[in-house]
Amino acid sequence: MASGLTRDNRRETTVPSTTRRNRRRDTPPPRTGGDEIEVLRGFLDYLRASVAAKVDGAPEPQVRTAAVPSGTNLLGLLNHLTLVERSMFLGDDVTDWRASFQAAPQDSVAEVVARYRDAVRRANDVLDGCTDLGAPIPRPRARRDRPAPSIRWALTHMIEETGRHAGHADILRELVDGTTGR
Repeated sequence: MASGLTRDNRRETTVPSTTRRNRRRDTPPPRTGGDEIEVLRGFLDYLRASVAAKVDGAPEPQVRTAAVPSGTNLLGLLNHLTLVERSMFLGDDVTDWRASFQAAPQDSVAEVVARYRDAVRRANDVLDGCTDLGAPIPRPRARRDRPAPSIRWALTHMIEETGRHAGHADILRELVDGTTGR
């Protein structure tokens, strides 16, 4: 066998060991109120906090270094989720979703995390006035390309989108410095 190759000819990767210092306790799913909107918002906020925590404090340059062939990196994931929040709840237009997976080179981890948290806060401000899950999202900006989805659809989609990328972030953060847990 050639050095650096496993028996099935895949490159070996070195994964940082997980120590007590970089292991986090898992946070259990939220206990929410009994109605549908409280459950949906509770789980979305839980996922939002989880993904932000995965990026917050991640070291440079690894936080923006692709760890997988697709080019996905931690900072890019959070940049993308920021734009998804802004598009869904604030009506911002995103012209290049593929480019949204990269943070600008001058953006620090703290800046990207702060922008995400601000987008979440502003999205929650919009949602705070919503009581009918079947009503369209009251976007502050008009989007001519398509009508606003229902609040139920938007919350469900955002749970799926954020959960999917939170899973990616779990793996990428562990590859960066061994940090695990939510």
